[in-house]
Amino acid sequence: MKRYLVTGASRGIGRAIAEKLAAPDVTLLLHGRDTVALAKTCKSVNSRCARVVRLIHDLALPKGVSELIAEVGDDPLDLLVNNAGVGIVKPFGEITMTEWEQTLGVNVTAPFLLMQHFAPKMPPGSSIVNILSIAAKTGYANWSAYCMSKFALEGFSQCVREELRDHKIRVVNIYPAATQTEIWDNVTGDWPRNKIMSATQVADAVTFALAQPPDVLVENITLGNLSGACDS
Repeated sequence: MKRYLVTGASRGIGRAIAEKLAAPDVTLLLHGRDTVALAKTCKSVNSRCARVVRLIHDLALPKGVSELIAEVGDDPLDLLVNNAGVGIVKPFGEITMTEWEQTLGVNVTAPFLLMQHFAPKMPPGSSIVNILSIAAKTGYANWSAYCMSKFALEGFSQCVREELRDHKIRVVNIYPAATQTEIWDNVTGDWPRNKIMSATQVADAVTFALAQPPDVLVENITLGNLSGACDS
């Protein structure tokens, strides 16, 4: 029986990934903060999985990460998907310390703690998938906190990949351009929504990388719209 942990699975990319990963020989451990939304995700995959476990924890705080780790238990994971994230979109001079710390907590510290805890127990052939962003490679006005966190996770995960090579554990980084998620609910401006990708397209990239033979590593996948970037 395989065990897959997906953070931020309540909606958007996380939910789409969970739906793609559902299989009779898989236990899905699905994390989220929104109890109602996460319940809907679990219901959508329940009939296709061996088991579905709901994990309601706030990853902004180390305590929340520790509680999630304890609930996941000691059995090894075959896949860890670091998808949970927050996006603060405002001029850097207006970012509060609380917002800064929340961004660091969810987008950087939580993946660090989860990888640090679970990777040593993962069997050869396992994978870690980090949902990054094109914001891990390019800075954008008013996205400083978000870009900072994605740049940080980018550097960290590159190093982890090298450390885990000898253990035959793959580290895959996904870099989507603008994707239809709830982050856009709080973003002002006239954005060309027809250029924003669907969460399912990102999930397809994840399943493609995971479908490769165990000795094949798809290190990085960058996704964008053929007609151009989603700029205001």
